[in-house]
Amino acid sequence: MYSSQVSAGFPSPAADHLEKLISLDELFEIRAPHVYLAKISGDSMQGAGIFNGDLVIVDRSKTARHGDIVIAALNTECVCKRLHKRDGQVVLMAENPKFPPRYVMEGDELVVWGVVNYSVRDHERSS
Repeated sequence: MYSSQVSAGFPSPAADHLEKLISLDELFEIRAPHVYLAKISGDSMQGAGIFNGDLVIVDRSKTARHGDIVIAALNTECVCKRLHKRDGQVVLMAENPKFPPRYVMEGDELVVWGVVNYSVRDHERSS
């Protein structure tokens, strides 16, 4: 793959100039076997730019921190949400006001499966 800047407006006089080869593995910091792809179903994360049908690149080697977008299982339900930790309370937050916060209560089982690093959208399917 080649790296170059591509104008989304008027054509650039330097449009035929390619800077260098790039690796998707390096660009997305993929470190297999710690990284996997997950397909998103639903629109609860659209405020974060993650839409129904998008793929997310998830890193299991990262420790989830406050504010990270994570893939997690809450009582066996797999979700993609923003992780909030405040005063000992853990909350999984949607990025869409139509979806309420998911408070992790005593007795709930929360397993974080990884931190979302990137999302990928298939622009062809929307046409």
